This record gives sequence, C-alpha cells and structure tokens, in this order.
Amino acid sequence: MFTGLVQAVGRIQRRSAAVLIEGCSGFGPLQIGDSVAVDGVCLTVAELSGDGFRADVSEETLSRTTLGAKADRGGAVNLEPALRLTDRLGGHMVSGHVDAIGTVASVEALPQSWELALRWQDPRFGRYVCEKASIAVDGISLTVADCSEDGVHFTLAVIPHTWGATTLRQLAVGDRVNLEADLLARYAERLLAAGPMVAENRTRSSEPELDRSWLDDHGWT
Repeated sequence: MFTGLVQAVGRIQRRSAAVLIEGCSGFGPLQIGDSVAVDGVCLTVAELSGDGFRADVSEETLSRTTLGAKADRGGAVNLEPALRLTDRLGGHMVSGHVDAIGTVASVEALPQSWELALRWQDPRFGRYVCEKASIAVDGISLTVADCSEDGVHFTLAVIPHTWGATTLRQLAVGDRVNLEADLLARYAERLLAAGPMVAENRTRSSEPELDRSWLDDHGWT
C-alpha cells in the first residue's frame, strides 16, 4: 500500500522485458522484493542497480498504464516506497493498481495554484469520482475540486509544493496519466451490490438465527 505522497522524481528506461528505475536515493536503501510505486504503479524490486532497481513488468501493466511509453523515451516518473504501518497517512490509501488511463484536457496557472482538468479514457470509471473525493494521478494523492455529472471529466487544484515536487509540472494538453480511483468507493460499490445476494443467502441458510433466545441458550446473557 501507498499514501500518494511522492518522495522522489526519477527516470524509467526499458530493459528488454523489464524496466530500470533510477533516482531512489532519497528514500533508500531498497532491498530485493520491496515494493515501489512508479507513477502510481506498484513494482517489485527484482535487482538493485545504482540508486535504483530493475523491475519485471507484465503485459497487463504495459497495456493499462503509461509506463511502457515512458520507458521507451526515458521519461520522468514519480516514486514512492511502500507505506509502513508506523507512517503518517498524509494522502489516502493507494494500492498501486492503476484502474485506467486519463487524458489531460487543460492546464491553467492560477494566482495561488494550478488547475488541472482530466478525463477518463474509459467512461466506466467516472462513477468513482465526486467532488472532494480522492484520486491518484500518476501516483499523486489529489482531491477532486469539481467534476461532471457522470464523473468522466474532473478538475484538480494543485498547490505549489505538489506542482514543483512531482511530474505534474511537465504535463501538457493531450498527455496521458495513470489514474487510480479511491479504494473506499470501489469497496462500497461492491458491498452494496452484494447486499441483496447476501440477505437472500442468509434467509436460505440452515444456520440458527442469532437472537436473544440463542444468546440465552449459549450463556451470553
């Protein structure tokens, strides 16, 4: 798990069927098997290399994220090591499992911040977006400032620190970014959808009902 607070900006390069990540000295030392979020994608350290590491990437990862295209050109990436249980959760719970790719619709410099407008390339994921919700953009924990009714188009207010300490400042209209919706929204949807099924299964179950009579019989009252 991660928190969406970027700790370094590094570089990614293609290495045959793997990728090489450089620029991790700010939060090392790393060990084989460690997890690192690279532009919001959870990668496993397979081999140490200088101030970075080599990681294997699956076809699924390359097809669903921007890592393949960035690796081909040696692009900049946001880096965050896995969250420790004793760490402060300054952002929100980020799994490092990208849902889909988004596209930059506009970038506007305001007097005290930057306004970044994005849209999901797959509109199905718009239902997880609402005003003031959290979303991970290239591994950065951000808050939705406004969104369309279906959530497909949304805007983010980016403060100067985040703008300067991440790759957001390099974005231009038409660029692609990795998006991960808030885990809480996805779990809530799953539980609500399963509710009627669970209730029906309980009705059909032969297990005794947990009521006051059962508690009396088993010494709980």
